[in-house]
Amino acid sequence: MESMTNVKGRWSLITGASRGIGCQIAIFMAKQGCNLVLHSRNLEHTEKILAEVKGFGVEAYAIAAELSDLSAVEAMLDEIEAKTHVGILFNNAAVQVAYRGAYYRTPAEDFTTSFIINTTVPAMICYRFIPKMFERGFGRVINITSGIKNEPQQAGYSASKAALDKFTTDLATVTDGTDVIMSLVDPGWCRTDLGGPSAFHSVESVIPGAVVGAFVNDKKSGRLFSAQEFAGMSLEEAVRKAQGI
Repeated sequence: MESMTNVKGRWSLITGASRGIGCQIAIFMAKQGCNLVLHSRNLEHTEKILAEVKGFGVEAYAIAAELSDLSAVEAMLDEIEAKTHVGILFNNAAVQVAYRGAYYRTPAEDFTTSFIINTTVPAMICYRFIPKMFERGFGRVINITSGIKNEPQQAGYSASKAALDKFTTDLATVTDGTDVIMSLVDPGWCRTDLGGPSAFHSVESVIPGAVVGAFVNDKKSGRLFSAQEFAGMSLEEAVRKAQGI
């Protein structure tokens, strides 16, 4: 497929790569020959996935940072920039603080913690790497969002994801028409540690929809891809659908 991006040999940063959706993304990208920077809160968490992706013959390393600590995030970004040119970014890590049945008593910390990890940190990472993507003439940014709505019990989480959507679509007006393509992905309600065991979808079902934004090649930024609409497709089929071909 001529219009599909070749990611072989490029470097991708995946936040929250040790489990769940991030782990699925890492394995798939490694299978396509993409080199990986795997983030988690603790290097021990990424030992297994790091070994697995290296088994596909790509370069990869792990990096740790507690995303609620903005100074730790800055240090992580400094370390990555000293080692690697990130061309593909998956802002996947997120926190869902609690389910508040008594939602009128939701503590303010639900909002402050959610916004730091789910909105502020992805913005910081974008601001760090996107200018370099422009300099090199290539970039893909995929911000993982949520379709959650009408859930006042999860107000901090849903509001922080809505803010991430707004941040992404606003910044996408700058990247639109260039080969730095920004996308949003809603993975759907998946059986992960965050989604819980009652969720509708298996975590494996996010592929290829969760990664399609890395492979589109039509210079269109600001789209929201619903991963479940691509479930069961080949990558080539997913990219055609994403690009409206």
